[in-house]
Amino acid sequence: MIEFQQYLLESFYKKMGLHRVSSGDQEEVNSEKYKSYIKILYLPEDYTLTVDFRQYTTEVPTVFFINSNQHFHIENTGEEPGLMIYYNRDFYCIQIHDAEVACDGLLFNNLSNMPMITLNATEAIVIKHILKAIQDEFKVKQAQQEEMLRVYLKQIIILSTRLWSVQHLDKVNDGVDHDTAFYRQFSLLVENHYKEKHTVADYADIMGIASKTLTHRLKKMNMSQPNEVIKDRIILEAKRLLIHTTMSAKQIAYQLGYDDPAYFNRLFSLKVGDTPSNFRKKYIKGKMYN
Repeated sequence: MIEFQQYLLESFYKKMGLHRVSSGDQEEVNSEKYKSYIKILYLPEDYTLTVDFRQYTTEVPTVFFINSNQHFHIENTGEEPGLMIYYNRDFYCIQIHDAEVACDGLLFNNLSNMPMITLNATEAIVIKHILKAIQDEFKVKQAQQEEMLRVYLKQIIILSTRLWSVQHLDKVNDGVDHDTAFYRQFSLLVENHYKEKHTVADYADIMGIASKTLTHRLKKMNMSQPNEVIKDRIILEAKRLLIHTTMSAKQIAYQLGYDDPAYFNRLFSLKVGDTPSNFRKKYIKGKMYN
């Protein structure tokens, strides 16, 4: 299906591209060149990649959704080539167009940090058909090409949002399901406020409900306790800053809204099982020997 290596559309500030994912493209795809883009990766079976310190190996065709603030690295490639769609917010912003696709808080910025869906044989055929249509659209310079590419992108996002709801929430995201809407709301609140709001009561107040109600609703969906969700998001950001910047643990604590760096260090150690400085040293040392 995937015979090309790369296509790119540039229109003023808007960019969307396609890149093949295979053993020959692994170094290029893993490079910092695509860091600032939102990325959707279609990977057949036997691919291994790490997304934000979590490793995944594909047993069936799988689609991953990587936001521009996330870090991913393909460790191993399978026999069949995959595909990476990448685009910037000027090309398509899911926040601005939330009513169209309703994916923010599910495919991206979700509570469980689960950025993927698996595809059965029929679903894989549908996604591959859309990917082939995108490839064909890039090959011909037709009028309204940019908008047609955006339409295909939205098709993938909408289909994937429905599948994500079924696979991770056991819900059909039909716009009526209140649990899915509640999940999205809390996901986005945590994503937008985790640096300054650290307690369950903070989020319950914004949502206009009691803390117990928030806890009960998440428990009903088999999710972690809200306090754990909030702390996990804070710790994930701390890990990103420790590994991908030169900020000190004290600077990171202040960046994440903690006036007492010692308290933050204790929280990090409790959640991770190691101090921030030791985590950084061990991670860098591990990368050196891999």
